[in-house]
Amino acid sequence: QVQLVESGGGLVQAGGSLRVSCAVSGNTFGINVMGWYRQAPGTQREPVAVISSEALTNYADSVKGRFTISSDNAKKTVYLQMNSLKPEDTAVYYCRIIAGPRDYWGQGTQVTVSS
Repeated sequence: QVQLVESGGGLVQAGGSLRVSCAVSGNTFGINVMGWYRQAPGTQREPVAVISSEALTNYADSVKGRFTISSDNAKKTVYLQMNSLKPEDTAVYYCRIIAGPRDYWGQGTQVTVSS
């Protein structure tokens, strides 16, 4: 059983920074992709940033140049460093792991950016 636990969300003023973390436990054999997604009220969940097992990254256009995804394989943790935050970044941020046919999600962490 794989579990994902996010942490690090909170309230920050526009222009500020936050780092959210996702700790992965359990059988993590064969992880292909780790990523962060977000969902604001009344909207669909959308991808923010992903990182492959080869450390290739991809970002949503809206966060390019401001957010950085990274992973620490030894700690089984994936991070999302968020800089120059904007009110429109306010959402629940979810961690996702894809390992072959298996797909796991965390419970989410709230990020609120005040103007």
